[in-house]
Amino acid sequence: MNPGVLQIPSMKDRCSPEEWQARIDLAACYRLVDLYGMSDMMANHISVRVPGEETFLINPYGMMYEEITASCLLKVDLAGTVLSRPDFGALNYGVNKAGYVIHSAIHEARPEVGCVIHTHSWASMAVSALDCGLLPITQTAMRFLKIGYHEYEGVVLNDDEKASLVRDLGDREAVILRNHGALVVGRTAGECFNWTHRLELACRSQIAAMSCNTRLRPVPPEVLEETWNNYQPGTRRPYGLMEWPALLRKLDRLDPGFRT
Repeated sequence: MNPGVLQIPSMKDRCSPEEWQARIDLAACYRLVDLYGMSDMMANHISVRVPGEETFLINPYGMMYEEITASCLLKVDLAGTVLSRPDFGALNYGVNKAGYVIHSAIHEARPEVGCVIHTHSWASMAVSALDCGLLPITQTAMRFLKIGYHEYEGVVLNDDEKASLVRDLGDREAVILRNHGALVVGRTAGECFNWTHRLELACRSQIAAMSCNTRLRPVPPEVLEETWNNYQPGTRRPYGLMEWPALLRKLDRLDPGFRT
């Protein structure tokens, strides 16, 4: 027995095959966010909608992203009731309140959204504190030309903030949470991770370019618009279709324990 690994009973026989697959994908998403340097110890949250239900899966508050497994995830309804959870023993992990408020708001308002990722990466936090916001100075950043912005209202613990959060996200894939971090959505875990990874790269490259203390090279508005349009769902295939299976293979090579 590995003393560094929590012994959590399998949830595979306690859910449908569709839910189990959603659990695997969500556990993989947590591991990947950590692997690519976007986690904040046990803070933040990623959720996946359970197919065919008004419920979603989310992390138990107290576990690191790198140790999330398919069985450790909590199943929650839109009212915040925990419908299923494994036996954590004396640890008795539950749902982070801010996680419930943010993720329930998005899943209720956007039924097409299958996955929501919220991060406090150093790059997204830095850009969130800049009055200029995210600048379209790289091809990757141009993908987020019409990103939303949500003003800081304090730690997200009040249901009253759901309306403004949903409004500021709109029908977009991402919103910068001012003085806070980032929130990204996708129809699948693979699509959502793709958008999150690209947003992180856009933020990092902007911070790097601005730190050089020299003039930034502008791009003509018409080129910005054309480039943004090339990244839209109606223009190209959905994101995540090609790289998600490869990312799962990568995790299997590193540690297949996320599937348990």
